[in-house]
Amino acid sequence: MTTHHQHLVYGHATNHDCLAFADAGTATEEAAEIRALAAARTWGEARQVQMTHLSHPAGPDCYEPEDGYGDDEPFHITEVGAVVEGYWPPMVTTRALDVLPQDLRDRYAKLVLTVHNGEYLDVPVDCEAELVAELRERGYEVTRDDELINLLDGVNLGSPTA
Repeated sequence: MTTHHQHLVYGHATNHDCLAFADAGTATEEAAEIRALAAARTWGEARQVQMTHLSHPAGPDCYEPEDGYGDDEPFHITEVGAVVEGYWPPMVTTRALDVLPQDLRDRYAKLVLTVHNGEYLDVPVDCEAELVAELRERGYEVTRDDELINLLDGVNLGSPTA
C-alpha cells in the first residue's frame, strides 16, 4: 500500500447529492478566482480578473467590447454563456477521478456519464466515514468543507454572498 502526503478537501456536493473531493492545495485559490469573477460589476472588471487555475469564461477571447460587452457595461456572472450552460466552473465531482486512488473509487463510488459535461464520480454520502478513514490510513490529510466544495461547483454564484 502506497502512502500519500496529499491534502484533500471534500464535502457534500448539493448539485449531485454526493461527496466530492478536490486537491486542497489549489481549491482555495480556485475558489478565490470564482469569487473574484462573481464580484466583478462591469465587463472591464471581469476581464481583469486573473485566472491561474480555471479557464476565464468572461475573458477577452470570449467577449469582445465591440460586441456590446464594453468595459463600462454591467456584468453579472449568471449571464455568462459558460455559466448559463453549466460548463463553468467545471463540475466539482469530476475531481475525484484525479485525486482518489483507483481501488477506493472502485469500492466506494460509481462512474456517471453526463450528456454535456462528461463523467463524474458519484461517491455516496453514506460512505463518508469509511472512505475518509481509509484515506487517512494511507497518509492523506482530509478536511471537510461543504461551502468550499459547493463554491467550486458554482452553487449560489448569483447570490450577493458568493
